[in-house]
Amino acid sequence: MELRTLKYFIAVAREESITRAATKLFLTQPALSRQIKSLEEELGQKLFERGKYSVTLTGDGLKFFRDAEEILLRFQEFETKFKTRNRIRGDIYIGCAESDAMKFVARAVKNVQENYPDVCFNLYSGNVEDIEFRLDKGLLDFYVTLQTVDVLKYDSLTLPAPDVWGVILRRDDPLAEKNFFTVEDLQQLPLILSREALREEYPKLFGTALEKFRVVATYNLLYNAAILAREGAGYPVSLDKLINDAELCFRPIAPEFTSELKFIWRKNFLLTPQAQVFLDEMKRLYE
Repeated sequence: MELRTLKYFIAVAREESITRAATKLFLTQPALSRQIKSLEEELGQKLFERGKYSVTLTGDGLKFFRDAEEILLRFQEFETKFKTRNRIRGDIYIGCAESDAMKFVARAVKNVQENYPDVCFNLYSGNVEDIEFRLDKGLLDFYVTLQTVDVLKYDSLTLPAPDVWGVILRRDDPLAEKNFFTVEDLQQLPLILSREALREEYPKLFGTALEKFRVVATYNLLYNAAILAREGAGYPVSLDKLINDAELCFRPIAPEFTSELKFIWRKNFLLTPQAQVFLDEMKRLYE
């Protein structure tokens, strides 16, 4: 087994696609498929479940992924001792919540790109369970989240400027004349709520009043909820500065409800050289 084979395996596991991994590795898809099949034969284990458009790690694949990643990280740590900073290269994987506070992460991304042009950032959006699973298994390096941080598992930075909660509605809606919405106002509206925020944020913000809300729809990504709002199908309760639509506007909830965004990573886990460089920049900017 060669180090390059481990790199191929990890790339496929992270991308969940042989085609996308082949593109990143500058290989043909058939060549990469043969490498993965050869690795499975060498180990005598099935590492991936193959679907029509994607591949996912099997239980044995997850175990092997952790070992393979540890081997490569140790090798990369050794390599970096003999390389200049501009030789650092590779991918960084970040799970992201929908938030305007991502601009703070973007500033660190820009700074790293200027100094390390061979580093590529991969952003991943999904539900909380999926992203935390990926972070815990090493498929993601970092996670930007509104959720409460488990301090036993993760280290974290709090990003500046908490996000403000409010209501999205049509600009020509008579209610758009209001400067803000109260919780009592929300109880009279057909609401469109975030499934992720229903887990933790909404209960913290609204308490028992949440039970009196009339929920007509839920959403995962705000883009689709905004389309419902544009068509008059309901009122999304969302964070500010996420929708850029001439037909829609945002009105805050009063008293002001805010949420902090956290940038988190696994405790006591060896990061890749490129991920460590990014973490150092995030700490420089926001610690």
